[in-house]
Amino acid sequence: MNGMKSQDIVVLLKLVSLQEQEDAAAPGEFQWSFQGEAPYSVRSLEALLGISKTEVNASIKRSLSSGLAIKDRDAGRAKPNRRNLHNFIVHGLKFVFPAKPGAMTRGVPTAFAAPMLKSLLISAGEYIYVWPSAEGQDMGQSVQPLFKTVPDAVRKDERLYEYLALVDAIRLGNQREAGLAGERLSERLLKK
Repeated sequence: MNGMKSQDIVVLLKLVSLQEQEDAAAPGEFQWSFQGEAPYSVRSLEALLGISKTEVNASIKRSLSSGLAIKDRDAGRAKPNRRNLHNFIVHGLKFVFPAKPGAMTRGVPTAFAAPMLKSLLISAGEYIYVWPSAEGQDMGQSVQPLFKTVPDAVRKDERLYEYLALVDAIRLGNQREAGLAGERLSERLLKK
């Protein structure tokens, strides 16, 4: 089995987002993304994330193999093992998939510059971090996202955007910033 790839985290966090949307909706009201397609299907995940069906399928297999996902006995589909996923993101992700700020560019704000995280940390006038994107409205230091399609995928899913921004805050932040992002991730992912 191949080792983890960065898009595996994107797929797992999308599955978490879908679970949360389903849990928040009244029974029978969760809207599928496509007519006749379950949101957890490989085809639906391909459309929502911009990751090919082959890669989504391989990603799920790698996540099951590594223990970051488990098979749901009732639904028969893979679901994220939230505790293991949280521990990996907080303690290991920045070493396996490090982020290095790059040149100034236009893009989608990430880390503590993301709209839903801005109020958590007051910046000392430094440049913000952005995922490079032609549709982006903000200028900042470029940070390569975990997968190239992230800037488009987060436009369709605010929960996924928050999770991936928190992941980048952990990957890029100093000890205090990473700790704050880890606490927020724990609240959201582990429902503490």
